[in-house]
Amino acid sequence: MPVSLLVDLRDLQLFPPALGYTIAGIFGAIIGSFLNVVIHRVPNEESIVFPNSRCPSCGAAIAFYDNIPIMSYVMLGGKCRGCKKHISARYPLVELLTALLFVAVAWHDGLSVALPFDLVFCAALLALVFIDAEHMILPNVITYPGMIFAVVARLAIPYLTGTPHFDDLPSLAHGTLAASPVWVVSVVGAFLGALIGGGSLWLMGWIWEKLRGVEAMGLGDVKMMFMVGAYLGWRLTILTIFVGVLSGSIIGVGLMARQGKKDMQMLLPFGVFLGIGSIAALLFGSYVVEWYAGQFR
Repeated sequence: MPVSLLVDLRDLQLFPPALGYTIAGIFGAIIGSFLNVVIHRVPNEESIVFPNSRCPSCGAAIAFYDNIPIMSYVMLGGKCRGCKKHISARYPLVELLTALLFVAVAWHDGLSVALPFDLVFCAALLALVFIDAEHMILPNVITYPGMIFAVVARLAIPYLTGTPHFDDLPSLAHGTLAASPVWVVSVVGAFLGALIGGGSLWLMGWIWEKLRGVEAMGLGDVKMMFMVGAYLGWRLTILTIFVGVLSGSIIGVGLMARQGKKDMQMLLPFGVFLGIGSIAALLFGSYVVEWYAGQFR
């Protein structure tokens, strides 16, 4: 069995934990700036590499000193330096949310092998949430690589650490899998989680379409949950779907009441709620599941 590489940031004496979280936040803001490019260009099928960042109104190239996450937007008053047109507040919002999310993941994981994988997973989810909110699509260019990434992570983290890092592994390491290496159990769990995540959504959509004659959800949601299920495992995937359906239903009913509509066919970007549920499940899901299971012991 490989030597465990797990180190907790809070136990590391090389520097204060607050400094580590500060670094995570700064790095998150920088990644958030890149995510803004992804969110803007991927739905338009544009390259995320070339050309350099430009003003969405006048097309003028943005200088490096005007591209500092959060700070540049504040210093410029939310306007382009050249044309003085307003720039969407979505840009600093994504940067701030990514910074806060990276701090939360660093607090959750510590300085561990799992940390970079969880950061990439959360960054992909954040991009999907904002793209779905604006365009109501969940691009294959993110979800397909996300599925592969999830399987690689499920293999690499247990193999490198020798520990059942993922939430579902203790429940799977029984019966025929009892004597298997932890990374084998983890990969099996990835396929089970993907089946429950994407498969259950596909089945619900299929049943709804047969009963009502209309499409309940797009395949983008299904593909997204294949990715999420493979990464989080079956227990946290069920929690993700529960949170997504509950929050989506509450928001949907609220919007219908506000607009005076009774049409249950109102379209909502379900990927937004699934993304929020996935991030919440990653950070807090194990505690929630253990608390719930404890009510029946």
